[in-house]
Amino acid sequence: MQDLYQRDVAALSKLQNLRFFPLAVTRGQGAYLFDQTGRKMLDFSASWGAASLGHGHPAIVDAVTRAAQDQAGCSILSSASLPAIELAEKLLEITPGHGERRVWLGHSGSDANETIARVVIAATGRPRIMAFSGAYHGGTAGSMAVSGHTTQEGVEKFNGLSLIPYPDPFRPYLEDPSGDSVLNYIEELFRKSFPPHEVAAFFFEPIQADGGLIVPPPGFFKKLANLCKKHGILTVCDEVKVGLGRTGKLHCFLDEDMVPDIVIFGKGLGGGLPISAAIGPAHIMNHQAAFSMQTLHGNPICAAAALAVLETIEKEKLINNAAHVGQIIQNELKALQVDQTIIGDVRGRGLAIGIELIEGEDKKPAAQKTSLIIYRAFELGAVLYYVGMHSNILELTPPLTLTAEQAKNGVNIIAQAIEDVENNLVSTEKLTGFEGW
Repeated sequence: MQDLYQRDVAALSKLQNLRFFPLAVTRGQGAYLFDQTGRKMLDFSASWGAASLGHGHPAIVDAVTRAAQDQAGCSILSSASLPAIELAEKLLEITPGHGERRVWLGHSGSDANETIARVVIAATGRPRIMAFSGAYHGGTAGSMAVSGHTTQEGVEKFNGLSLIPYPDPFRPYLEDPSGDSVLNYIEELFRKSFPPHEVAAFFFEPIQADGGLIVPPPGFFKKLANLCKKHGILTVCDEVKVGLGRTGKLHCFLDEDMVPDIVIFGKGLGGGLPISAAIGPAHIMNHQAAFSMQTLHGNPICAAAALAVLETIEKEKLINNAAHVGQIIQNELKALQVDQTIIGDVRGRGLAIGIELIEGEDKKPAAQKTSLIIYRAFELGAVLYYVGMHSNILELTPPLTLTAEQAKNGVNIIAQAIEDVENNLVSTEKLTGFEGW
């Protein structure tokens, strides 16, 4: 059989590639992926967190099969549909919020963030949006326009966007790990650059994911929420990668002692199927009929899968599992950090973990070594990727079903990969053709 990866290169557009090594899979089972030779690989990424229940989970298989066998149309555009209604009702039930709320259903975190960015301006009449440097709110034109990641340099930003430094305790703004200097910076903008009543919303990630798996200082987002509330600015919480049990809480923002005005879900919501959701105040979400619609939004198959994901997270106690297994991974990594100076920081919550790789006493990002380490880990049997503004953060977002034994095996592979790279056993020539971020 012709090599599967080469067939991919010959047939599929490179526009949608984000490749780090020649991974080509034919099937998946639980926390494992298999290639065309039958080689078994531990999936420490879960397709960037999208495969929240792992691969081939019976609950999703059953839900999708039943929905496809007795399909209630394929859209909520011009008709009500039971699976979409049940999903929306479940999301309203499990997500804290104030007052009367509504749910918008889409295909991805990108279209959800873009929709909210558009509607908050239209509904409030305020022309500005604030977000954080390093934020990755999606890959569509509108979601990129309110993002601040280095990989999107050159992309046209929303004319009324202001990017704010994210509070990073490892690389603190103005050497202030508390994040208060960031808040002072925001208030300074309000005094000197534009009045706060021009700002419709502040978009934020409660853990900045693609920006580097950065965990904010305790209390920062409560202070930010209070500042926004004071000026009538809506808080929009992007939980696309870190929500729905991944951090050891159902919602990542629950660790921040605040309740956002609008919450965005994606990736793991569908357990591998394309679906997203935005939950917010009815007066915003009902602003105008046909404001943001696509034919397959809320289709019964994806909606049924999402409902099965939410029910399974609860039934199988996967929130507790994420907290427990995630702590095991962090403990193992911090023990490894003692002997490996390349590991500058280990951080995260639950099964959203970042490993920052550095060089020298000045904590210079070890970008090339990071690329080599994940390539070597792939060769050794583990799939993980890197993120960060400087491409030097190993990101671990495995399935919520990951076991303690699998977690320890994965860390052992990472440890071996780091050792092999540090001993110059991995050639940089292997990176040819794999641009990554």
